[in-house]
Amino acid sequence: MAVKKYKPTTPGRRDMTSYTFDEITKDKPERSLTKSKTKRAGRNNAGRITVRHRGGGSKRKYRQIDFKRDKHDVPAKVAAIEYDPNRTARLALLHYADGEKRYILATTELKVGDTVVSGEKADIRSGNSMPISNIPTGTMIHNIELKEGRGGQIVRSAGSSAQLVAKEGDYAQIRLPSGEVRLVRQVCYATIGQIGNVEHSNIKLGKAGRKRNKGIRPTVRGSAMSPRDHPHGGGEGRSGIGMPSPKSPWGKPTLGKKTRRNKQTSKYIVRRRRTGKRRR
Repeated sequence: MAVKKYKPTTPGRRDMTSYTFDEITKDKPERSLTKSKTKRAGRNNAGRITVRHRGGGSKRKYRQIDFKRDKHDVPAKVAAIEYDPNRTARLALLHYADGEKRYILATTELKVGDTVVSGEKADIRSGNSMPISNIPTGTMIHNIELKEGRGGQIVRSAGSSAQLVAKEGDYAQIRLPSGEVRLVRQVCYATIGQIGNVEHSNIKLGKAGRKRNKGIRPTVRGSAMSPRDHPHGGGEGRSGIGMPSPKSPWGKPTLGKKTRRNKQTSKYIVRRRRTGKRRR
């Protein structure tokens, strides 16, 4: 996939880039694999805003993706590569030998006409899914399960891939895109290869309208508010955020504050991301 640049005919066009969509082979999604998607605008089941700055945006339909890859030992042919408005990755439409159709995440090497398969007997080929115990050390993988049979939960965004570092006992060490090394049971499934649309991180929206099309509303700086609306507000002219640390609108520490509370899974982290610290 290549990035398309525009001539600076307007201020919004000057720094704007977008996709060329060269890899897309089908315009409309498979009707049997789509369903309506209700917009919640960042609100929970009680109607309260839990995620700020959400609302509006283009209408979308949800594509039902096979993250479990539980149709074992049945070959499938890639019929099309499609765009998905709900995620950064591209989708591959599979036509199985028994007539069933499913979506999976498209890898960089997957092309129309290729054959993929899932199961313990699958070959080490891009797009194939198998238990981690059958994957050689050093292989790049994605769509990794954290619990057997639950389906892939991590490494699912555009251009991302993890590396199988080592195997020991019932667990395997996997280096995630963040640099974190994590233990995952070898009976869990993973898919071979790197997810496509690698140039996604190089896209520049260029104007506010494209942000609104994504359903993201404007964000007001805390320092531009009054003291009653935000801890950073007030002061004559442009003032700093003050001491001792940045705060959220509700006075809680932010920007660097550690929020991880899941002690049950901390034992599976061998090396933390970025810091390089090992588990003790």
